[in-house]
Amino acid sequence: MGYKVNIGLSNKHVHLSQKDLDVLFGKGHQLTPTKDLVQPGQFASEEKVDIVGPKKTLTGIRVLGPVRPETQVELALTDARTIGIKAPVRESGKLEGTPGCKLVGPCGEVELDHGVIAALRHVHLNDAQAEEAGVKDGDWVSIKIEGERGLIFDNVLVRAGAKHEKEVHLDTDEGNAAGCGPDAVCEIIK
Repeated sequence: MGYKVNIGLSNKHVHLSQKDLDVLFGKGHQLTPTKDLVQPGQFASEEKVDIVGPKKTLTGIRVLGPVRPETQVELALTDARTIGIKAPVRESGKLEGTPGCKLVGPCGEVELDHGVIAALRHVHLNDAQAEEAGVKDGDWVSIKIEGERGLIFDNVLVRAGAKHEKEVHLDTDEGNAAGCGPDAVCEIIK
């Protein structure tokens, strides 16, 4: 029996820099937390924006906090295609060479020249959990999901360290393909 980890499905969302938050919501605005996320210090906020692509607009997209050094838009590949953007699969924060989009908030608009990605699937583990699972930060593993639509995902990046807590992040396309519900669990396969 391998190491079991809960799955967190990641719906489309936006991480904002303070500069872009100021433009979209007003100078000096601070994000209003509505729900803590599993990852320490991270939260879903009350704030929402519209994401404008060449073909369509996604409205009311949640902003996650806290603010980051650089704005990042995370979409499932289906969402990206729907609005006409060819989003590359990337690790969070690796934004060089990615496409941009327009973000619209209640106080203004921001035209991003880069920052749109489909997030690379990954597993978060703190140091003790990584040791227990027999993996380390930067390792690549597979995960096995049981059930009616069960499958194995390869190329899952391990993100381990003090700022992490045990959870696998899949986007909604990946979760739907595996039939994942809110209590989905997977097994790490090395």
